[in-house]
Amino acid sequence: MKTYCLALDLKDDSELIAEYLHYHQPEGIWPEVAEQIKKDGVLSEQIYKIGTRMVMVLNTTDDFSFEAKSASNKASPVMQQWEALMDKYQQKLPEAGPGDKWVLMEKIFEI
Repeated sequence: MKTYCLALDLKDDSELIAEYLHYHQPEGIWPEVAEQIKKDGVLSEQIYKIGTRMVMVLNTTDDFSFEAKSASNKASPVMQQWEALMDKYQQKLPEAGPGDKWVLMEKIFEI
């Protein structure tokens, strides 16, 4: 199993944040999105928030790759619709590259 930690900001708008949080509750996430995430090798995904900053923790299969997940997302009309919807709420970090949203964080400590 591999573990990844990624960061992203939300737009600083309380109404948009409330909508975003709704979409990330069990009754708000599209079932097809959850299925696709698991199909792509994500064993578990958690998102934490403080203010507008979010941190995502992914536990994945050993053969998981972001490149394969990205290609799978691009091939899925549902994932394209989901990502377009999420763009309404998300704000890239300055460290994000072109076309990137979530930025992979560097692990600097572990016990």
